[in-house]
Amino acid sequence: MEITFNGYICRLEFTEYNNRRPAIILIDVDDGQTVAVASVNVHGFYLDNDEIAIKDYSENEGMVECLIKYGIVSQPVRFCQSGFTSIPICKLLIHDN
Repeated sequence: MEITFNGYICRLEFTEYNNRRPAIILIDVDDGQTVAVASVNVHGFYLDNDEIAIKDYSENEGMVECLIKYGIVSQPVRFCQSGFTSIPICKLLIHDN
């Protein structure tokens, strides 16, 4: 599956963090470089097995909207506070590319 984020055509790489939570990385299809890490590993916050925290701030602004558009995640079901940032928690709708 290919998606477009911030002008880059990307393939998705599904992996997981060391605590086994899901992670999504966007890879540029042209040069194989990482465009963005779409997820964030929120520590000390409970997530269901089908949930994922999405980094939708700083250089990743618009990530949630993009992933929803392509049917990768649901609308946020709740939010997690991390410092001054509210991190959207979404249902992960697909698990591999």
